[in-house]
Amino acid sequence: MSRALLVGVDQYGDARDLSGCAADAGALEPLLARHEDGTPNFECRTVRGTVLREALLTDLDALLGPGADFALFYFAGHGREAHGDVVLGTTDGTGATSGVAFREVLERIGASAVKEVVVILDCCFAGGAGTMALLDSGAAVLRSGVSILAASRGDQVSWESRGRGRFSVFLEAALDGGAADVLGHVTVASVYAFLSESFGAWDQRPTFKANIERLHPLRHCRSAVDVKTLRLLVQWFPTPDHVLPLDPSYEPDALPRDPVHEAVFAQLQACRASKLVEPVGHQHLYFAAMESLGCRLTALGQHYWHLSDRGYL
Repeated sequence: MSRALLVGVDQYGDARDLSGCAADAGALEPLLARHEDGTPNFECRTVRGTVLREALLTDLDALLGPGADFALFYFAGHGREAHGDVVLGTTDGTGATSGVAFREVLERIGASAVKEVVVILDCCFAGGAGTMALLDSGAAVLRSGVSILAASRGDQVSWESRGRGRFSVFLEAALDGGAADVLGHVTVASVYAFLSESFGAWDQRPTFKANIERLHPLRHCRSAVDVKTLRLLVQWFPTPDHVLPLDPSYEPDALPRDPVHEAVFAQLQACRASKLVEPVGHQHLYFAAMESLGCRLTALGQHYWHLSDRGYL
């Protein structure tokens, strides 16, 4: 079972009010609540606008309580540097206690039985999360199964633009398929790769910290190549470096027609579009067939060949 707590704090009761955090949380909810095919994903609880410190801690306790094996915490709002940590600002924050220090979040995560926890922070100084010295050696330690995706470094602010957080707009695009692999899996690592490329050297820089053994998808999107096609790679290519001979019978425009070859060629075209297969002797797969040349697996195609060969698909 998967849970997600999405928090967007706009109201701070003074000139520090924000305008896009509630919208950011609301935009992410449908993407996390359902996979692209409409099947259920995270069971979401969304809190927007006015958020009080004690209420946020209560919601965190519920998120990390028994009954779930995957939990996601998203926060958009003010963040404040505090002795190597970052404090997540709440509406009732004061100078002495401006919200929830991230060490309080980490303490709850450390005590939780939830196996995998993903934290996504869209606030100023978000990169300070998880960097507090937790040992005498000064090393920072994340419990196994925990990953933190932050909108900026620990010494940077995070920006809003046109009523939305810039980070969260790109995060939304990543979850909507921009960070999906060939099979349609979107993971926290692929989301970070997408976000990292979305910001330049002069921009806020997203950060990623993790202590994980495997990547569980945050969301499933439509696969670029059907898994049944990927399993056929080992049949078409007996070895990863095999060159599959082609001829005009693979191309539907050629006569005489060969329905079996045409069906294979249609699947090879899908693999070509996803950079799994490349023609040999010509730039285009069509002419490789018409000129009786061939095709081979790319490095990415060989990766999926190995997955299929080992029974991982």
